[in-house]
Amino acid sequence: MANTELERSVKDFISVRDLSPAELARLLDLSAGLKADRRLRRRAPTADALAGRHVAMLFEKPSLRTRSTFEIATRELGGDTLDVPAQFAEGIREPLQDVARNLERWIDAIVVRTYAQAKVMMIASAAPNLHVINALTDDEHPCQALADMLTLRERLGSLRGRTLAYVGDGNNTATSLAHAAPMLGMSLHVASPAGYELPAHVVEEAMRSARDGALVRLFRDPREAVAGADAVYTDVWASMGEEKEAAARKLVFADYQVNRALMAAAPGSALFMHCLPAHREEEVTAEVFESPASVVFDQAENRLHTEKALLLTLLS
Repeated sequence: MANTELERSVKDFISVRDLSPAELARLLDLSAGLKADRRLRRRAPTADALAGRHVAMLFEKPSLRTRSTFEIATRELGGDTLDVPAQFAEGIREPLQDVARNLERWIDAIVVRTYAQAKVMMIASAAPNLHVINALTDDEHPCQALADMLTLRERLGSLRGRTLAYVGDGNNTATSLAHAAPMLGMSLHVASPAGYELPAHVVEEAMRSARDGALVRLFRDPREAVAGADAVYTDVWASMGEEKEAAARKLVFADYQVNRALMAAAPGSALFMHCLPAHREEEVTAEVFESPASVVFDQAENRLHTEKALLLTLLS
C-alpha cells in the first residue's frame, strides 16, 4: 500500500489550494493504495488507523455520496462518526463559533456541507484543535475534485499535458477542478454562457499553482472547449439553493448540453464525467450518460478512497 506518512502541513481541508501540488499527488497515490487494500477489509493495514478517533458530520445540504462515503471511510479506518443536527449550522440557537469550540473538546474532525464558505472558515478559525473538511459550499467542492483527479489518473495515467473540458455553469465544482487539474499538469477548458463564467479570481488562483505548462482557458463555444479534450465534464445547471432559477437557466444553458454531437467534437477516446446527481436530458443526454465513455460511477466510488486518504492525512 502507498505510504501513509504524509506531511501534516495543513490542519484543515477547506480548499484544494490547502494542498501543494506535491501533497495533492501524494494524496492521490495514497488513495490508490487504499483502494487496492479495501478487499482486505479488517486485515487492511489501516483498519485501525483511526481507532479512538471521532469524526462529526454537519450537513446543512442534502447528500448521498458525500455523507455515505465519509461515514464508511471513517468506520473502515476504525473511527467513529457523530451526526450533528443541521440546525446547529444556522448559528441561531447558539453562535457557530461556540458550536465549534464545544465540538473540539470531544472530537477530532468535522465534515461540513453547507452554503456559505465563510461558515466552514469560521469553524476552522474558532477551533484550532479541530480538523475541518469542506464537504461542499456554494464556492468550492474540493472533495469531489480529489475523486475526479483519481478517476482521471486511473483512466489516463499521468495527467501532464492532458486536457479536461468542463461545460456549463462556472460553479463550485468547476472552481475546485480549476484548482486541482493544473496542479497535476492538466489544462482545464471551461465553456459557459455569458454571465456564468468561472470567476476571474479563480483562474488567477489556479494559474499560481499550475505545473508543466497547464492552463485554464475560458470559452463561450462548448465545441471549441472540447476539441482535443481527454475528458468532458458537466454539472447540473441549477445547483442547490438555485432552484428558483431552474426554468430560466434551462433557456440560458440550452446550447451547453453534453450530447452525442458535442462528444463527437471531442476525440473519440474522450471520457464523460459528472459529479452527480444528473438530470438526464438537461445538462447531459441519457445516451451520453449511459455510454461506455461515462465514468460517473467510478467518480462516485473514488469519493470513498480519496476521503479515506484525506482523513489519514489529517488525523493519522
